[in-house]
This record gives sequence, structure tokens and C-alpha cells, in this order.
Amino acid sequence: MESRINLTARRISDARCAAGKPQTFIWDAGAPGLALRVTASDSKAFVFQGKFNGKTVRMTIGSPDVWGIEDARTRARELQSCIDVGRDPRAVKAEAVAADAQKRAQEAGEGITVADAWAVYMAEGKPKRKDAWKPRYVADLHKAAAPGGEKRKRGSGTTKPGHLWPLMSRRLAEIDEDVVRDWYREESKRGAVQAARAVAMLSGFLGWCGTRKEYRAFVNRDCARSAVIADLLPTMRRREDAIEVGQLKDWFAGTGKLGNRTARAYLQALVLTGARREEMARLRWADVDFRWKRIKIADKVADSRLIPLTPYLSHLLEGLPRLKDEAGNENPFVFASAGTKSGHIVEPRSPHAAVLTDAGIAHVSIHGLRRTFALLGEAAGAPAGAIAQIMGHRPSAIAERYKPRSLDALREYAERIEVFVLARAGVAFDPERQTAGPLRVVVSNAP
Repeated sequence: MESRINLTARRISDARCAAGKPQTFIWDAGAPGLALRVTASDSKAFVFQGKFNGKTVRMTIGSPDVWGIEDARTRARELQSCIDVGRDPRAVKAEAVAADAQKRAQEAGEGITVADAWAVYMAEGKPKRKDAWKPRYVADLHKAAAPGGEKRKRGSGTTKPGHLWPLMSRRLAEIDEDVVRDWYREESKRGAVQAARAVAMLSGFLGWCGTRKEYRAFVNRDCARSAVIADLLPTMRRREDAIEVGQLKDWFAGTGKLGNRTARAYLQALVLTGARREEMARLRWADVDFRWKRIKIADKVADSRLIPLTPYLSHLLEGLPRLKDEAGNENPFVFASAGTKSGHIVEPRSPHAAVLTDAGIAHVSIHGLRRTFALLGEAAGAPAGAIAQIMGHRPSAIAERYKPRSLDALREYAERIEVFVLARAGVAFDPERQTAGPLRVVVSNAP
């Protein structure tokens, strides 16, 4: 190092870079390692220089326009102290910068609301091993987080806020067990089952947040899954409602009295295929192959599945009207509806309720018709794996060693189930002539 001088404001102001050099260092006598660096362009800065592990360490402290000489001396002593205790002052500074950045990020993150993260979740979230959520679940998520106040599509009045709406304005960082518990207790007063479903949605959302680097530092991803919350949720009873074999005749007779052919065919198709409600409602004419007798159904588990088009079901579908809009464009849906925004049947519960009332059968849900197919399939002697494959369930690997069947192999069992159902329902149908005509009940000797 060159000779030291006592740096003052005047000397700092008058300091110039030596001619022919890119920079000059003027070392201070008041603090070890402190110097004023002056460049050829007359840029000035306080710097610190010391030895760490035998190597020169040089760090910029700052401009004299910002740092007073005494402050610069204090900083130089701090940096020398780091070296004296065996720490690299550059590493210490980097740690301080990182800690400050983390603190700032934490403070910024803690200001994020549930609504902020929810918008990203709706745009980028999806179930594991899937490309996207099913449209029905997306609609349910939107409904759960909606503020309400919109005009009802059916009836008068406006919609109520979704069960998740009260949480949307809360900061994501403050969602914990206590908040979830108090929120659920309040929402369950409107409906315990739907509020419990909202808890499941919230749990999925928080779990997703825990996988995102911008949220994971401050989100409590498991607070909606805790034992405290689980103890509050209603016991989920497995539904077992279904049409019994002895009720088939009256139920089919009831569907025959419906004035809406589309609703009649739709309800019967659910019983004859075990398809899920939305799967059958969204069935398109393009997915029905009358020549090769097969139907392509949008599947909940896989992207789609092929099932046999059995004779009576084929007859039902061929008898349905092909609707067209004012421009003459054909409605693509098999179970079309001109009165719905979607273009297909949406709410089959009303006609089904009329059928149940006419038949004198206690409540059976639309999903209960899916269970009906499973039970009737067993009664018809079809293997459990074949029934599951037609319904879109994964066959039991234990029961059948998982053996997915070809469409032709499934056809035998699908037709056997259809014959069984029609016989117990007292429906006269000749698959060779397809002369069923209007549905009628006949005397049947089948047990």
C-alpha cells in the first residue's frame, strides 16, 4: 500500500486520478484498509482492502456523495472485523443481501390474497397425471368461489355467494386451522355436505399452492386436512340407492309416459350403460357408430372409452330428433336441448322424479341409475371386470387379475345385460326386426 493520509472532505473533493493511470487509490490513515478510489473519468468511491486466507479482498463501500468519511471508516472497521474472526466479508455481504431479498419477498408474499392465488390456480392448476380438470369440476370451482348476486338461470331472485367466497379476500398467509374451522362452521349452516365439498376444494388449492415457489414459503398447505377439521365434517355415507329388479317394470313404464322423447331415452340409456350423468349428456352424434355398433364416451378416468352399442339402445338413439338452430346448423348432441345454453340435456332430475312418482318408487338419484346398471349386470351374470370396463371404472386387479377386454368381448356381456333388463322390465323388443315402437309393458314370465 502507498503512504496514508488523513482523508478529509477537502482532500476528497480535490483528489484526482494520476495522469496516465486508469485509477488511483488514496489510503486513509484513520481506518485500516480504507481508501478513496479515483478513476480517470473522475468517479470516486470509498473502498476496503484486506487479506483473507492469504488473498487480497477488495470491496466497494460507496460514493463520497453518500458516505461521510466517518461512516466509511466505521464500515471499513466492520469489514476488517469479519476477516479477524475468520469470515470472508464478501460472503457476509452476500448473506445479508439474500436475507434482505428473502424478507422483502416474504413481506410481498404475505400480502397475496386467496383470490390472487385462486386466479392462478384456475388458470394453471390441474389434477395429478391429468392434462386438465373435467369441465364439470371447473364449473363447480367457479361456483364455489363466486360472489353471487347474479340473476338465477332458473326461477327468480339472485344467486348466493359460493362457499369459498368468504375466504377470497383473506391473505393466503393467514389461512390456518382456526380460520378454516370458523369458516366451515359458518358455511355448514347453509349446507353441511356442500360446505364439506368446499373444504375438499380448499384442501386441493392449498396443496397446489405448496408446490409453487411463489407461495410455498407462507402457505399452510395441510391446514384443511387436519384432524381438527376432519372431526367437524359430516360422515360421508355411501349411497346405495338403485332401481331394484322388481321395480324395473314400473320404472320403464313410467319413462314411457314422459312426453319428452329425449329425456325418456336419456334415462333409459343411463340404466343400460351405467354411464355417468355428464358423460351421457355430452354424447355427440359423431361418437355414435351405428354401422359398427359402438359408442365413444368421454371418460372421467381416461380421455375416452369405447362401449358396445346394443340393439335396443341403438333403436332408442335412432328414434331421437335431430335438432337444428335458426341457421340450419345441426345440434351435435344426441340428447339435444334447444332450451339450454350448452345445447344438450342438463337437468334430468325433474323428469326422473316424475317417473319415480308414477312408479311409486322411493327416491333414487340420477347417479343411482349408474349403480342400477352395476347391480343388474351382476344379476345378469356378467363378470365384474366387464361391468366396470363398460362403466368406466378400473377393473379390480385382485378379483380378475386385471384383464381389459376388447370391444367384441364386451359386446357379449353388454347385450346379455340389456336382454336381462328388458325381460325384467316387460319390454317387448325384437332385435332382428327392431320393431319396439312406442314403449309398452307386456306380460313376462321372467323371474
